[in-house]
Amino acid sequence: MQKYIDKVRNGERLSIEGALELAKNCDIHTLGELGKEAREKRFGNKAFWVYNQHLNFTNVCANACRFCAFYKRAGADGSYTYSIDDVRERIRSRAHEPIREIHIVGGLNPDLPYSYYMDLIAAIREERPNVAIKAFTAVEIAHLAQHMGKSHKEILTDMRAAGLDALPGGGAEVFSPKLREKLCPEKLSGEEWLKIHETAHGMGIPTNCTLLFGHIETWEDRLEHMAALRELQDRTGGFKVFIPLQYQPKNNPLESQGTDGQDYLRMIAIARIFMDNIDHLKAYWAFSGIKAAQMALHAGADDFDGTLVEEKVGHAAGASSPTGMTVAKLEEHIRQAGFTPVERDTFFEEVHA
Repeated sequence: MQKYIDKVRNGERLSIEGALELAKNCDIHTLGELGKEAREKRFGNKAFWVYNQHLNFTNVCANACRFCAFYKRAGADGSYTYSIDDVRERIRSRAHEPIREIHIVGGLNPDLPYSYYMDLIAAIREERPNVAIKAFTAVEIAHLAQHMGKSHKEILTDMRAAGLDALPGGGAEVFSPKLREKLCPEKLSGEEWLKIHETAHGMGIPTNCTLLFGHIETWEDRLEHMAALRELQDRTGGFKVFIPLQYQPKNNPLESQGTDGQDYLRMIAIARIFMDNIDHLKAYWAFSGIKAAQMALHAGADDFDGTLVEEKVGHAAGASSPTGMTVAKLEEHIRQAGFTPVERDTFFEEVHA
């Protein structure tokens, strides 16, 4: 194992085999130190955050992913879809705030026409001309391409013309075909997810990437997933941040306990030292909770995400964190963890007041 520790400290790339050895057998303190050293080499004591707003425009979904507590069937109790006017109202309600990013994802509502998606982006662009619009996962792009008989590139071209700036990283879940068959058989394949992000990168559209962990996957599954992301990043350089998402075990049909704090920190540290070509690693407090996110900054994460407001997906599955946070509170949590808060934009450029 020492040879892999030395490799990390020398800045050499880890193989899946090396990362697996460290993930399974390295003590948590040493692993956390390796993650922290790697993040400090890049960012010193900085911890980034973004002033953002979440918009989950519908929870009606044609898929039925086993780990999801957010989706509803059309007409079911609790189902909702925002009209374009509803969306405008939600954006206007925070027009006085210096929001830099609007993050938009929803279910695959079969009743929404193609024009709705373009109108949604255009309406937000009209209301907030200077805000970055990060919208629609690869799952939504694939769904629209299939229904419209268009290519992924054509869909993305239309969205960019309407005002799209970046894609979020959702829908990746875990790429293993065997696991996807159990977890989300209706969802696009891992290969298609990667192809859509590669297409976006080729068009100059930056994207995020994710891994859903802590359910029925193994460390081998996690690392194969991360290796596929790393390999695509070698080719395109289009991923801005990697976000390990903890499975939220409540209110869904997948009977799994979820992950614990130590596994989360192992995941963060391994992500930092294995994903050597994706600069940023997010401690997503809305899923992990504040304390775990603070600890994650010490294990290799450099980004604390943002102010959010109205994050519904993780909370439907039992996330106990707040749904939104003030800037003062966000910065306080970062300082309490011993780091210097630095505001950033969607593209991870530092914001200088």
